[in-house]
Amino acid sequence: MTIYTFFLLSGQSVATLLGRLYFDKGGKSKWMGTIVQLIGFPIFLPYYTTPAYKNSASNRIHSKHPSALILVAVYVVLGLLVAANSYMYSVGLQYLPVSTYSLICASQLAFNAFFSYFFNSQKFTPYVVNSLVLLTISSILLVFQTESTDPSKVSKVKYAIGFICTIGASAGYGLVLSLTQFSIQRILKRETFSVVIDMTVYQSLVATCATLVGLFASGEWKGLTKEMNEFELGKVSYVMTLTWTAIGWQVFSIGAVGLIIEVSSLFSNVISVLGLPIIPVLAVIFFHEKMGGVKAISLVLAIWGFISYVYQQYLDHNKSKIENENDKAESELL
Repeated sequence: MTIYTFFLLSGQSVATLLGRLYFDKGGKSKWMGTIVQLIGFPIFLPYYTTPAYKNSASNRIHSKHPSALILVAVYVVLGLLVAANSYMYSVGLQYLPVSTYSLICASQLAFNAFFSYFFNSQKFTPYVVNSLVLLTISSILLVFQTESTDPSKVSKVKYAIGFICTIGASAGYGLVLSLTQFSIQRILKRETFSVVIDMTVYQSLVATCATLVGLFASGEWKGLTKEMNEFELGKVSYVMTLTWTAIGWQVFSIGAVGLIIEVSSLFSNVISVLGLPIIPVLAVIFFHEKMGGVKAISLVLAIWGFISYVYQQYLDHNKSKIENENDKAESELL
């Protein structure tokens, strides 16, 4: 869990900041901003040649597993949803300051909890509801926050578009997490590291194909050479920015799926939200963004909502521990 948490937090922070750097220094293609969130999956292909994967595949042969058609359907549906979410995230990251964008993303926890109620039998308690309300208010406050956006670059209309797309992407991400947990527990019925790699690689493969279609259909590919030549930091920095953004998002994906398997989709999302307050602080340091009053209040509410949820997890853990001890005591008496 510690390793998966580190992957999630580090990948999310690095990829988000580099994604904003791409747009700040001359990047204009929303589809390119989307593709780099998905196309880094080949870095995991060498895993399929390792003894660990071969042993996992051997065990899979001797156990009951879903048909190839069902697996394809699962990966295609999840991959297309990921592609749509990534595009909306790309639009939001282009039009919003990275600190505002990150705080709005905190709303994904509320959406994930809602979908988990239906797909993963998630229970709602006063502390969970309190967490969802605080995170929702935290995001809504930011629609009135525009002073840190450069008016010469982003109009109020584009700011609103960025806000709506980021909210939509957060809702979609919450749905993807719940469906991923549902697929692993009810369809794949295996919780191993190989499943983490398979889910990451095949989802990303489908999503990459979908976004490549969008890139060529939109005609944005024609301007990529000019965009690279005019990138403020130079051609090498352009390539390196996109490369490390792609790697960062794949590291994040490994951490997110790993935590879903180890705990739950909602816990994975909570850790993701935990990392969101880190990004505004880094944005102030590296991008010299302003931390206005509304944004500061939003940050405090987001942290408060996170603490409320973590406290509920603590209560659930203690309750489960007591029940296990009672069951053990009863077994010993029998």
